[in-house]
Amino acid sequence: MGRYVLRRLLQLVPVFVGTTFIIFVLVWAVPGDPFTGMCGDRPCPPQFVAAMTDKYNLNDNVIVQYLKYMSALLTGDFGTTYSEQSVGELIGLAAPVSLRLAVVAVTIEAVIGVTAGVLTGLRGRGFLDNLVLVSTLFLIAIPTFVTGFVIQIVLGFQLAILNPTVSADATWGELIIPGFVLGSLSMAYVSRLTRTSISENRRADYMRTALAKGLPKSRIVGVHLLRNSAIPVLTFLGTDIGNLMGGAIVTEGIFGIHGVGRLVYDGIIDKQGSIVVGVVVLLVVVFLVVNLLIDLTYAVLDPRIRYD
Repeated sequence: MGRYVLRRLLQLVPVFVGTTFIIFVLVWAVPGDPFTGMCGDRPCPPQFVAAMTDKYNLNDNVIVQYLKYMSALLTGDFGTTYSEQSVGELIGLAAPVSLRLAVVAVTIEAVIGVTAGVLTGLRGRGFLDNLVLVSTLFLIAIPTFVTGFVIQIVLGFQLAILNPTVSADATWGELIIPGFVLGSLSMAYVSRLTRTSISENRRADYMRTALAKGLPKSRIVGVHLLRNSAIPVLTFLGTDIGNLMGGAIVTEGIFGIHGVGRLVYDGIIDKQGSIVVGVVVLLVVVFLVVNLLIDLTYAVLDPRIRYD
């Protein structure tokens, strides 16, 4: 196990370097003057532009800029914006909010999606199966921003059951509705994936062997069927954490949440490439670490999997 973890950690290095380099090149290639608007309605003086260009190494080629950025990143320095704000501090304020939102979304999609998938997968075709099928198709067909606006208008403005926007503190309770909106699409996929996985494993040879041996039904379902069916579902849920953190721009905008998604949006609008690159670096690290943890849990779910 130790050798496997070390090998996987070494494999993460080229993935991290390649991903961050690609996003760095894409941000560097964005056309336009990054100093637009910093001098009010008038264009910035040439002396100011020259000084800022030299300060942020914009005259260097993209490879040199990337190497300088990575060398600073290894010391924990995410750089600064053109307005002298620390990118690390901005991410430090926004990341915990987005992480809480992602955890709430994954929890909701896991509890509701897995429960619906298990019930329909065990019972087969019937009223419940048709109900879950229609509801998941409904969630998949409707864009997330429509779901968010409908819930906000109906529950927030018309019925006044909840606040239409989230406070600056963004407590766990306030993030339940935004988390449901953010995880609604993935919840539908989790439900369908769980149902399909259980339906396929019910016809597997090891299930017929367990039945022939006379094992209790609870053990057959709980130990053999559900554990083996959980592997693809767990993989999807694990990779979805990083996706939800990075893809929460719409949800955070609807409910006024100041998280990573909102930070990236502001960075793109203001041409603050350091913010975009810094957030992507964080998301890449989260994605790689979560995938490593998911791989390690496979051996717990399926005893046939061994890491040498």
